[in-house]
Amino acid sequence: MNLLVSLKYLVALDDHKHFGRAALACHVTQPALSNALRALEAHYACAIVKRGRAFAGFTAEGERVLSSARQLLREQELLQQDLQGRVEAPCGQLLLGAVPTAMPVAARFVAMLQDRHPGIVPTLRSMSSVELETGLDSLALDLGLGYNERMDRSQLRVLPQYGEQYFLLRRRPEGPAGLHRGAAISWAEAGGLPLCLLSAEMHNRSIIDRAFASAGVQPRAAIESNSTVTLVSSVLAGRVCSILPGAWLALLPGQAALEARPLCAPLVEVPMAFMLHPGNRPSHTLAAALQLAQDPVWQDTLRQASFFLD
Repeated sequence: MNLLVSLKYLVALDDHKHFGRAALACHVTQPALSNALRALEAHYACAIVKRGRAFAGFTAEGERVLSSARQLLREQELLQQDLQGRVEAPCGQLLLGAVPTAMPVAARFVAMLQDRHPGIVPTLRSMSSVELETGLDSLALDLGLGYNERMDRSQLRVLPQYGEQYFLLRRRPEGPAGLHRGAAISWAEAGGLPLCLLSAEMHNRSIIDRAFASAGVQPRAAIESNSTVTLVSSVLAGRVCSILPGAWLALLPGQAALEARPLCAPLVEVPMAFMLHPGNRPSHTLAAALQLAQDPVWQDTLRQASFFLD
């Protein structure tokens, strides 16, 4: 048994919560992954994975093995980066998570990082705020981009980035194709429209609901989803409107006649930040990412990407 490979499979199973998806992520067959996990259980003489028709979690002993596996694999990655790269020429993996509304900004960030350091191979994942914080706490993620207002609930290190502002997006019945800025609209007025909103478990939805409550309205969502792409697609396909942050507006297709109206009364601007575990010894790749996050060139890009209609 290759211990490091088996531990990698174990971590992949925790990341994907599904045997088949974990096997695909590791580029092996599902039986090969299952056999490696059984060999790992034999090696440690204890049950690690709860058995069932589908993945049901880990035993108490399995959680301990999983925690050690993450630390061991991280140390292995740090050693590999130390041996194969240099501070000025980092080489290796970087795993970054972002909440759905921040994905356009995070995508620009990893693209600029990889362009500046071709040896870095970033992986970007869309995650809920809870998933993001859990991943950072367990060292499953190197860096996260999410809501600064949640940081009073954790001990994560924070690098403030930008303020997320909101727009009502609707499809115009007539007019030239493309995205156009419309007049400001109050949250109270927007609450009376048919809306496609993120579902209740998403932190962005709690921000939206607070704004509506402050305006004295309680809208009823016509459509709900945990995907920001679904919000955009629903506006393009039907008569619903949606509420999106400015960062998403630059990505909208030009062939449809769309209007984005800034939301006011109240004016909402939510601080967004990069986050990392305070005990996370920076790898060369993470150090390069942290340097870029504070670079004036990136800050200029943020101003362009985050406030498309400002």
